[in-house]
Amino acid sequence: QVKLVESGGGLVQPGGSLRLSCVASGNIYSIKTMGWYRQAPGKQRELVARITTEGMTNYADSLKDRFTISRDNGENTVYLQMNSLKPEDTAVYYCYSYMFVRTNLDFSEYWGQGTQVTVSS
Repeated sequence: QVKLVESGGGLVQPGGSLRLSCVASGNIYSIKTMGWYRQAPGKQRELVARITTEGMTNYADSLKDRFTISRDNGENTVYLQMNSLKPEDTAVYYCYSYMFVRTNLDFSEYWGQGTQVTVSS
């Protein structure tokens, strides 16, 4: 069984920072891409940032100046550093991974359960 477990969410004041972490575990052979998406109430899930094994990144244009994605390939972990947080960043943040799982013998998409980030004074 494959799991993506997020941590680091919580309540933060506007202008503050948070660092999210996500660890992939299970019968994993290879991970191509890891990343973060978010979903605010009443809105569709949207891309925040993604990073490949080689370190290539892509961000939502509106977030690239404040958010930074990084990855530890050896630990199957992806991080999201979020700075200068705004109330509109409030959402559930989901970890994403595109990886080859031995039991499936193919690349598939996997999602974490989500972690709540609330930006409020």
